[in-house]
Amino acid sequence: MSNFDHFIGTRAVTPGQLFDTEALSSYLAAHLKGFKGPLNVEIFKGGQSNPTYKLLTPSASYVMRAKPGPVAKLLPSAHAVEREYKVMRGLQESAVPVPAMFCLCEDESVIGRAFYVMEFVEGRVLWDQSLPGMTPTERSAIYDEMNRVMAALHKVKFGECGLADYGKPGNYFERQIGRWSKQYQASLTQPIAEMDSLMQWLPANIPAGARDPGMVSIVHGDFRLDNLLFHPDQPRVLAVLDWELSTLGHPLADFSYHCMAWHIPPGTFRGIGGLDVASLGIPTEAEYIARYCARTGLTTPEALKADWNFYLAYNLFRLAAILQGIAKRVEAGTASSAQAVSSAAGAPVLAKMAWDFALKAQARA
Repeated sequence: MSNFDHFIGTRAVTPGQLFDTEALSSYLAAHLKGFKGPLNVEIFKGGQSNPTYKLLTPSASYVMRAKPGPVAKLLPSAHAVEREYKVMRGLQESAVPVPAMFCLCEDESVIGRAFYVMEFVEGRVLWDQSLPGMTPTERSAIYDEMNRVMAALHKVKFGECGLADYGKPGNYFERQIGRWSKQYQASLTQPIAEMDSLMQWLPANIPAGARDPGMVSIVHGDFRLDNLLFHPDQPRVLAVLDWELSTLGHPLADFSYHCMAWHIPPGTFRGIGGLDVASLGIPTEAEYIARYCARTGLTTPEALKADWNFYLAYNLFRLAAILQGIAKRVEAGTASSAQAVSSAAGAPVLAKMAWDFALKAQARA
């Protein structure tokens, strides 16, 4: 058994995530062209926020993403499956690969929570970022494809995709820091001193480049290797998944979040920090940044370096706040994965890493 077997494949639906399958089948018969039961339901093992189900019928399979419970029991603005549906529907004809969207149901009377149904895409989810079992050439190709897709996302003309209203204009970092501070405070289980320090330091130290009103793109919000579905035997992304945290925002916030992998050690958070990436065929962080800059033209590696510690501190703070939300859901009994408990324990670790980068940024200033 590998360290990631608990993420791979599907399992039976647990009692806490059960719903009325007959009601869902009736709804889909009326709203999904070509749908025909009987319907069987399994749940994917990997999800920790929005439970993801595999819907099986004699003629086709589908994927359903649902909120973990009714809106009244969830944190404000969290688990936004309706936003996931909107952004993937908008990106259907873009250079960003996404599954086909079939239907969105916000009526909680159907199965007790909002959900949407999309295409089931057959492919590989690569959970371990060191890509064991691959050659250096294969790893290099996977990382280059990941870089290409993220650059393509940040170059999308979102206004032409019907997504001009997908986020608020301006003050992205101020709003995000405020949002995650509130989410952290609303989900507090045990106080974390570094989070208190970061909530004060971050809004007071936003660099000029992060305030540039011209730097606006669709941001995924959780762009990482295991949120990409790769072709079964080619280094090609077939679908970008898990758009719950997406919005319009600063592309370098999104890209620097993605680059945290080079700083987080292997383990619970699935990073490559401390590994000999050159021998593995994985680009260094500097090489990866240079490729992104060349593909997007949004900045230069030199300009980005000056603000990099701030970006990393911000994103580690944000991820710590997300993990604290998981900790609260574990406490409330609404977490949708057996791995939620171990993930929740990571909030203090990431908060300390974030504060260390804040101190480095302060020393550089």
